[in-house]
Amino acid sequence: MMLKKTDRKYWQALGGASVMGLHIVSGTVVGLVMGIYLDKWLQTKPWLTILFLIFGIIAGFMNMFRELRKIDDQTVQKDRPET
Repeated sequence: MMLKKTDRKYWQALGGASVMGLHIVSGTVVGLVMGIYLDKWLQTKPWLTILFLIFGIIAGFMNMFRELRKIDDQTVQKDRPET
């Protein structure tokens, strides 16, 4: 079964949006877990947990904006008339 061109665009946009959400969540979780384990190892509780949580949130948003820019660039290239 072949999807219509509009259906394909819809599913691609939906997939891109879900990936952006995963970027934020995964960056935050990775930063938090790293901070917790480093705090246990170095006995600096709670400072490294807080620091790496902030780094994880920042990394998640940076990845989300990169993905958004990539999707936007693809959209602009598709909408550009061929010469």
